[in-house]
Amino acid sequence: MQTLTLSNDVEMPALGLGVFQTPPDETIAAVTAALELGYRHIDTAAAYGNEREVGQAIRDSGVPRDEIFIETKIWISDYGFEETLHGFDKSAAKLGVDQIDLLILHQALPSEFGKTLDAYRALEKLLADGKVRAIGVSNFMVDHLTALLDATSVVPAVNQLEIHPYFQQREVLDFDTARGILNQAWSPIGGITFYPGYGEDRRSVLQDPAVTAIAEAHGKSPAQVLLRWGLQQGRSVIPKSTKRQRIAENIDVFDFDLSAEELAALDALETGRRGGPEPENVTLAAYGRAIPEA
Repeated sequence: MQTLTLSNDVEMPALGLGVFQTPPDETIAAVTAALELGYRHIDTAAAYGNEREVGQAIRDSGVPRDEIFIETKIWISDYGFEETLHGFDKSAAKLGVDQIDLLILHQALPSEFGKTLDAYRALEKLLADGKVRAIGVSNFMVDHLTALLDATSVVPAVNQLEIHPYFQQREVLDFDTARGILNQAWSPIGGITFYPGYGEDRRSVLQDPAVTAIAEAHGKSPAQVLLRWGLQQGRSVIPKSTKRQRIAENIDVFDFDLSAEELAALDALETGRRGGPEPENVTLAAYGRAIPEA
């Protein structure tokens, strides 16, 4: 497994298993399969409702805790200094751990950015107290990052973003890279592009002729090509699946390289169309939900 070194020298496996939208009753089997197949990085979130099952699968796996990188996220409903400290307590208890490897803010809250700043200051305290090994953000745009950096002291180690060939967010990627913030791709194989909520004209990146041609040339699947595209450009990728065969396929991406021409062909697929929520539309009224106690 390739690793990436975060700005505070913490090492993180470059590829992990994501469990977004994985039902709790399927999460244990998915995480168990991933750990058996060599994954050592699991990405979850308080809002996913499956932290408890992630923790159970990790404990039952027999893999030493210090060999597994656990990443989770604080939801906007738990923003604020004390609220976010308590959000950590809830997540740590559900996961069954004393220390979380990477704790990030799930979204910016533009309409109440003061709460976002207070939440991040809580992450800074958790980092200083040794309760987390690294801190970061998710779905933060350049203006959010600029305001955050101006008001806080610890540069986020990671910014987790929607990144796939149809939506690459190059302005944010470049901003992050220039400041030592690692870009991490959610929906790295473009799953968001073929979810029902994407719209009537949704089309799968996996079926794009440019992607399938490159996959055929390498004897790999389209998903493996897209993961390789992200990894070769220095990003962390966290594909999700509940199927053991797909979980195995997604980690089998370290034995081939894409050429400069192939990388450029994938870069050229940009559509500018976001699949996830518009960051400016994220409000407590629209997206707030209570995160249950442990």
